[in-house]
Amino acid sequence: MMEGFALILQQLLVICRKEILSIFKDPATRRIVVVPVIILGFLFGYAANYNLEDAPYVSVDMSHSEASADLLSRLDGTTLFHRVASLQSPSEMGEYISQNKAVMAIVIPEDFQKKLDRGERSPIQIITDGRNTMTSGLASGYAARIVGQYNQDRLGRTSPVTIESRTWFNPNQITRYFFMPGIIGLMSFAQVFLLSGLSVAREREEGTFEQLLVAPVSPAIILIGKAVPPIIVGFIQCTIIFCISYFWFEVPFAGSFGTFYTALFFYLLSSTGCGLIVSSISRNMQQVLVYTIVFMVPMALLSGIVTPIRNMPEALQIVTYIDPLRFALELIRRIYLEGLTLGDLYMNFIPLTCIAAVTLTLAAYLFRHSLN
Repeated sequence: MMEGFALILQQLLVICRKEILSIFKDPATRRIVVVPVIILGFLFGYAANYNLEDAPYVSVDMSHSEASADLLSRLDGTTLFHRVASLQSPSEMGEYISQNKAVMAIVIPEDFQKKLDRGERSPIQIITDGRNTMTSGLASGYAARIVGQYNQDRLGRTSPVTIESRTWFNPNQITRYFFMPGIIGLMSFAQVFLLSGLSVAREREEGTFEQLLVAPVSPAIILIGKAVPPIIVGFIQCTIIFCISYFWFEVPFAGSFGTFYTALFFYLLSSTGCGLIVSSISRNMQQVLVYTIVFMVPMALLSGIVTPIRNMPEALQIVTYIDPLRFALELIRRIYLEGLTLGDLYMNFIPLTCIAAVTLTLAAYLFRHSLN
């Protein structure tokens, strides 16, 4: 029995070594495995940013009063807003917003000062660029806070009800705290799916697939041997992005590494199962690339990396239960930001385990069918 186990282990090691060499012996493949992860890690860290850090605006002050000047000075005194133009007519502001020279325009009417002196309500108009709803909402929200503070100071008293807000797990509401842990799952899924998908297709194109047919190795051993190297590559890529997130962008890690890598293992296992299914039904590497694109886009959209799953139609929410990326993002983000344990997150491990079991079983069946 021990001799049989040793033989199986030796066969697995030989196949894994062959697969790892086939991945890393080609310079182009080595670059694909490492370089895109580093580049996209930095790109998402810097570019995927919904924080409003610079808000150019234009003013249309038809009041030309002390009160309007005081209000505008409060906007100009922030590090967020800066005035790019002081216009004379509301008709002039369309050019600035349509050409992205300003994200907001504030219009102060002629009777602004007079109404305030009489104790009446004096509305002002804030116009934002609705082509970017995120920026528009943030700009109008910040402006509303400034106007609210202006009202309190002018009345000489504070409001009886005040709001003191606190944000858990991300006190400064920095966008990259949300995106960077998600990129750990997304990038590794893309690479693992592709590498596992290319495993059998590469054999067919290189003419070595026939050698597998006559090798004294069972299809299950070959399948496991082809699954292990993509998982190893996935761990390497996840670690690279984790280091970029933690050391470069200083996104604090609240969880334990044991829980983190356990979640990655189940996730990479289910991703590899999906890729091996594609590999078993593809006749060449071009088909694998097409399948990868076809599957990757909807799986990424349904994962919740961009929009919350609860905002999707109910039918799509049900479909997300077969998407391993959905549960992986939930696990990675909650372990990374909240520091939750395996016991807290076991409900996310169950669907990942089921997806891995189904995909690997189906891949084994298809693989055995292709060998026979």
